[in-house]
Amino acid sequence: MSSFNSAVSPNATIVRPPFFFVSGFSNIPHVKYYYIFMCFVYAVTVLGNSFIMLIIYMDRNLHTPKYVIVFHLAVVDLCSSTALIPKFIDTFLFDNQLIAFEACLANFFFVQCFTFMQSLTLILLAYDRFIAICFPLKYHVIITNVAMVVILAVLWTLSSGLVIAAVVFMTRLSFCKSIVINSYYCDYGPMFRLACNDNSPNYIISIMGITIMFVGALVLIVATYVCIIFALLKIASAEERLRAMKTCTSHLIVVALFYLPISSIYIAAIVTIVPPNVRIISTSLSYTIPPMLNPIIYTLKTEEIVQAIQKLFKRVKVIKPEVNQYQ
Repeated sequence: MSSFNSAVSPNATIVRPPFFFVSGFSNIPHVKYYYIFMCFVYAVTVLGNSFIMLIIYMDRNLHTPKYVIVFHLAVVDLCSSTALIPKFIDTFLFDNQLIAFEACLANFFFVQCFTFMQSLTLILLAYDRFIAICFPLKYHVIITNVAMVVILAVLWTLSSGLVIAAVVFMTRLSFCKSIVINSYYCDYGPMFRLACNDNSPNYIISIMGITIMFVGALVLIVATYVCIIFALLKIASAEERLRAMKTCTSHLIVVALFYLPISSIYIAAIVTIVPPNVRIISTSLSYTIPPMLNPIIYTLKTEEIVQAIQKLFKRVKVIKPEVNQYQ
C-alpha cells in the first residue's frame, strides 16, 4: 500500500499504482510452447503483410481504391500484431509481468486502436464491393483513391478518439484494491474493474466501443451483402453472377475470420462463466490469427494479386540472366 501512497495525487482522491501485474495463464503445463507458437505467428504475420504491401506498391495496376484499402488492412494487421505479440512474448516468455501504469495505458491504446481500425477497414472493403456490384456505372465516380484516403482519415479519427476517451476515463480511476490484471495484456475490462471508485463511465465507454466497432460494424457488413445478393439476383447470366461474387470471396473469408471468433467469445461470456485460461487463449488467438491469415487469403483468392505476383517473378527471372551476363 505504501507504493500506492507515493503515487497519490495532491487532492488525495486519485490513487495510481506505479505498475500493474499482468497475470496471464495460471497452472498450464508446457505453456512456453504457446509463447513460442506466438513467435511463429508474428514472424508469418510480418512476412505475409510486408509481402502484400510490396506487391501492391510495385504493381501500378493495383494502385486502385480497392487495393488502397487492402494495403491499409495489411498495415493495420501488421501494427496490431506488433502492438500485441512482442509485448506478450516479453511479458510471459521472459517473465516481465510488471508493467508501468503509463506503459500499460499505452499498450491498451495501441492494441485497441489498431483492432478497431481492422474492423473499420473491413467495413470500407464491404462498401467498395457494394458500390462495385450495386452501382457499377457510378463506381469510378464514387470510389476514388482520394475518397478512400479521406474516408480512412475519418475512420482513424473515430477510432483514436474513442480509445483516447477510454484512456482519459481510466486516468480518473483510483486503484487501491489490487494491481493484478487478469488478462494477457493491459485489457480495458480487467483494468477498470480493479478500481475502488466509480467506474461506470468506463463501463459505458467499453460497451460503446464493442457496440460501434464490432456489433455495429458486423451489422453494416451483413446489410451490405444483403444488398449485394439482391443486386446479383437481378443479373440474368449465372456466369456474370458468379464472376461478381468471386470478387467478394476473399473479403467474406476475412470477415468470417475476424468477427466469428470475437463474437463467439462475447456470446460465451454473456451466456456462461468462461474460465480465465480459456478466455485468454481464445481472445489471444482471435486477435493474432486473422492478421496472419489475411495476406495468405488475399494472395490465394484474389486474381489481380496472383497475376501481380506472377509478373514480379517473371521480371526477376528476366533480370537474373542479365545480371549473370555482366558478371
